[in-house]
Amino acid sequence: MLLKKGINIGGWLSQCDSTIEHYETFIHKEDFKRIKELGFDHVRIPVDYDLVETEDGTYTDGFKYIDRAISWAKEYGLDMILDLHETYGFVFDDDSKVQFFSDRNVRERFFKLWENFANRYAKYKDMLVFELLNEVTKQEFGPVWNETIIEAVNRIRKIDKDVTIIFGGTRNNSVTDLVKLPIIDDKNIIYTFHCYEPLIFTHQGAYWIPTMPLDFRIDYPLKKEDVVKAKNGPLKDVYKRWGGEDGFYFGIGEDAYINDVFESLLKDTLVFAKKHNLRLYCGEYGVINLADVNAKVRWYSDIHKVLEKYNIGRALWSYKEMDYGIIDDVNKDVLKQICENA
Repeated sequence: MLLKKGINIGGWLSQCDSTIEHYETFIHKEDFKRIKELGFDHVRIPVDYDLVETEDGTYTDGFKYIDRAISWAKEYGLDMILDLHETYGFVFDDDSKVQFFSDRNVRERFFKLWENFANRYAKYKDMLVFELLNEVTKQEFGPVWNETIIEAVNRIRKIDKDVTIIFGGTRNNSVTDLVKLPIIDDKNIIYTFHCYEPLIFTHQGAYWIPTMPLDFRIDYPLKKEDVVKAKNGPLKDVYKRWGGEDGFYFGIGEDAYINDVFESLLKDTLVFAKKHNLRLYCGEYGVINLADVNAKVRWYSDIHKVLEKYNIGRALWSYKEMDYGIIDDVNKDVLKQICENA
């Protein structure tokens, strides 16, 4: 299983209105066919716990949609990552839902869900990978998260000894925090990170970032004078917000934004991975559809060159809609360039 060139199908079974109508209509078998025709070899399928669980933990028939995704992926020769995007007690984009890290009972529910997934789906391990949890946020959650990773892997291994398992670090799967993850001696483990740097470009005008001006726009490659102008002007409050613990969003330095941004980001992680013989994977990367399409193509070209150089598999965010959909109309003139170069 190469997991070389993939794409996320975000917004289907995760981050959605969680209705049967939505699950039945947002994605069809023909979308998997199109993904294959666009040149991708795998899909990452984000799934929220409420697809398959009620709030009291009762399992539902929502597993049928995962079954459907596996069936369609197999039909078109695509491998698949089953990504638990939101779990009971933790949602990566809601600071009020963090009971997962303080309540052992909540984590036990997570372990039971993964045991359920393993019992149902490990038989597809020739084409299916398990990703434990999307984007753990604060660094202070790191010690509990690392313990959780080890226990989850051990409990899955009691069910299947070699299904591939993926996990990432804190600060939303930051590449710089990957080096704080536990080392597990297991050839079927993959260490993942997400890459939206420079956020000043990939999230320009993003409505979900507090104090981000909705009309803010910037070109790529970044020019130092534009970065300085933004930092001292329209993004002044954004920089203040993200300049502390979470300064990684803007914290690799203005010069690194201009020269070799992806080499700079990956430098320490590559050393760590080589030292411990780890397999790396970039589970999300992309550019908001508000950005200039030609600038977007240049960004994709740069990140793909570096990921190719270090033999790191990846999955674009995202297939459709979700503010990043590559098949959305805004990208129609550059879709071929993005996919050929992906």
